[in-house]
Amino acid sequence: MFESLTTGEITLTTCILGPTIALIFGAIGGAIGGIIIGGEHLGKELAAMMGGFFGPIAAVPGVLVALIILYL
Repeated sequence: MFESLTTGEITLTTCILGPTIALIFGAIGGAIGGIIIGGEHLGKELAAMMGGFFGPIAAVPGVLVALIILYL
């Protein structure tokens, strides 16, 4: 994936693997952030679940916009 990105080549693998990785890391980061920010008031489980849901909402569109910019 990194070799195709350095050459400027956007393939189907890049378009599938990039958002998938962003989805996974966005969910993990959102859950951790939710626990840190709202764990005390909401409870750690609810805060982690909400953060895991809302984390990818920012991560995946960012990766898609980056892929579009690299394609152009």
